[in-house]
Amino acid sequence: MKIGVPAEIDGGESRVAATPETIKKFIAFGATVVVERGAGLASRITDADYEAAGATIAPDAAAAVADADVVLKVRRPVESELPFYRQGALVIATMDPYGHEDAVNAMGAAGITAIAMEFMPRITRAQVMDVLSSQANLAGYQAVIDAASAYDRAMPMMMTAAGTVPAARVFVMGAGVAGLQAIATARRLGAVVTATDVRPAAKEQVESLGAKFVAVEDEEFKQAETAAGYAKPMSAEYQAKQAALVAEHIKKQDIVITTALIPGRAAPRLVTAAMVASMRPGAVLVDLAVERGGNIEGSKPGEIVDLDGRRIVGYLNVAGRIPATASQLYAKNLAAFLETLVDKASKALAVNWDDELVRATVLTRDGAVVHPAFKPKTVTADEGSL
Repeated sequence: MKIGVPAEIDGGESRVAATPETIKKFIAFGATVVVERGAGLASRITDADYEAAGATIAPDAAAAVADADVVLKVRRPVESELPFYRQGALVIATMDPYGHEDAVNAMGAAGITAIAMEFMPRITRAQVMDVLSSQANLAGYQAVIDAASAYDRAMPMMMTAAGTVPAARVFVMGAGVAGLQAIATARRLGAVVTATDVRPAAKEQVESLGAKFVAVEDEEFKQAETAAGYAKPMSAEYQAKQAALVAEHIKKQDIVITTALIPGRAAPRLVTAAMVASMRPGAVLVDLAVERGGNIEGSKPGEIVDLDGRRIVGYLNVAGRIPATASQLYAKNLAAFLETLVDKASKALAVNWDDELVRATVLTRDGAVVHPAFKPKTVTADEGSL
């Protein structure tokens, strides 16, 4: 079994899909690993590090993936990469397929088996494979670091002979994986932290980290979560009350970090231009959903927008801003999943196509798009006659 690890060709991607640690694992279960020259340099992994782990260094991407049974990537392969892959090769990456159906169709036509790691089920045995959580955790951390860098004041309270410096006030909107890490990081930096979320269960998590929970906690809010832990749609009346509370709260904040993003959907608008304008000059807002339209009105992908002294940070690929750590975690996610696809006795690929992890993540197979969310709809005779 050959595993190929090409360099990422997206200019904004600094992560790599394998590390020396995971390569040693692959070799232990019988694989040969070929890594494209320079693939790990942005993550501070040298070619010599890979060679020491047992990998072979290829001069280019074509050589790295030639005849590979498995190709490991961070991002979905672009069309120019597809001719390098052999028919039937497993290509494992974060595929970002929503809104990119043409790219999914191209992977199907190329005959590869495209596996989208972000579709990994959130079940106990797949926790170690959860790329969304591992990368969101780092994005939440980095969002606070970016905010502190853009904020022109100190974060913690300081009592000095020259006077007292007040602690920065940080408001985190969304208490999922990224939001909880943002809360914890801001607290470690000494900020006074508040947070909000539409799920009642988030209140306890927020408060356990030492932050104050902000929400209209009426009877509707208490019933706003499904048995599976997802938020229920809220009434227009509740949304209006919550928006008024948040708008008043934001006026007093120094830093706002928004984290609300649902895969496959446009990001919900949480902060309006009027809310931004209500903050004092020097305030900083970080929009972690900017790639999907943004939670903050006025945010722009890849830019820091200055609106009369209030700065909106819209960095892309925030986890990739700390690539050495992000690659370490991402590579472990991929290695844990790949291990389930290998027969330990024969040391060969043995994919169980009926396994729930495989069924949930395979986008294309045998020359066709097979994932139900992207598979072309079959038109019946009755439908065709309408």
